[in-house]
Amino acid sequence: MKPIASPIPIFRMFDVDKAREFYIDFLGFTVDWEHRFEENFPLYMQISRNGLVFHLSEHHGDGSPGSAVFVSISDLDAFHQELTEKNYRYAKPGIEDAPWNARTVTLHDPFGNRICFSQPNAETP
Repeated sequence: MKPIASPIPIFRMFDVDKAREFYIDFLGFTVDWEHRFEENFPLYMQISRNGLVFHLSEHHGDGSPGSAVFVSISDLDAFHQELTEKNYRYAKPGIEDAPWNARTVTLHDPFGNRICFSQPNAETP
């Protein structure tokens, strides 16, 4: 059997400018591509950062506001510091100790979607 690729979450967005401010300016994603069927139609786009890929859609029925995704990360402290230094006015995330032996940074996008970045704690001998 061939390897199965990682899933690509689809998050619903309602304001392209707010989505860009959050995902591109704050989280540091880049836009890979954008698609509209015609000029005055909803936007569908792919964004990515270090192998993490999300799709953002204005289309009714794509994604559901309030969706959540869990992202494993190898250097949570560096990521948290990067976010803190950006001084984004709508999110001041902290690092939390999760009950599943990990540390997390949880963010909510402007549309109610949740992204939990998680790094496992080092195992004790």
